[in-house]
Amino acid sequence: MDIRLVELGSGIRIACHLSGPLGGPAMVLLHALGEQAASWSGVAPRFASRYRVVNLELRGHGSSDRPGVYSFELMRDDVIEVLEVLGLHDVVLVGHSMGGAVAYLVAQAQPGRIARLVVEDVPPPFPRVRQVPERPKGALGFDWAVVPAIVDQVNDPTRRWWKRLTDISSPTLLIGGGPASHIPQELLVEVSETIPECTLVTMPVGHNVHQVQPSNFSDVVLGWLADADAKPVAGAPRFEPKE
Repeated sequence: MDIRLVELGSGIRIACHLSGPLGGPAMVLLHALGEQAASWSGVAPRFASRYRVVNLELRGHGSSDRPGVYSFELMRDDVIEVLEVLGLHDVVLVGHSMGGAVAYLVAQAQPGRIARLVVEDVPPPFPRVRQVPERPKGALGFDWAVVPAIVDQVNDPTRRWWKRLTDISSPTLLIGGGPASHIPQELLVEVSETIPECTLVTMPVGHNVHQVQPSNFSDVVLGWLADADAKPVAGAPRFEPKE
């Protein structure tokens, strides 16, 4: 596995863990709040048998820079710029929890770049009261400042984030964690009925589906991608890194 620090125009560096065949179809993984690339360790090798996997660490997490300013929109812009720097087009974009919320925004903003979208157990922000937890003691693998910033956004009472779900033109797979998840599953049903081409699959193991059942999660994602790829689309997803 190669690790590349991609420097953005803002000067922020985003860490990308690269694996899989050069020249293969591109898959980008976006982790949850407080996680990092290692959270995908149970599924990334399986995906890398077919895809050129870009396991990206969002700003403030892992080996990426910690600028102290965080939002879904800033993370969206970081991801889009990384895709541009690496020359990625027709991407399979996979996001879990916070990373899934970012993935929705990227797919809305870049419909011609995202060929397939996979979101794990998260709708866009919805009205709720999620408390900011107490900071754990000791060193963390992420900037604690990201937590209150993102919690503030997920508590948004307006549902303004939902309005552009219809702009997602990519075939989408939405994986729900079922009753054991803290995410209201009826909201995932609503998302699946709003995105124009969306398949909802429930794996009743809780919020962290890909960590609890990595083999089954991989089977579902790869099986769905194979079915989706059998349908005619413009172009084939390729990974063409820029020098």
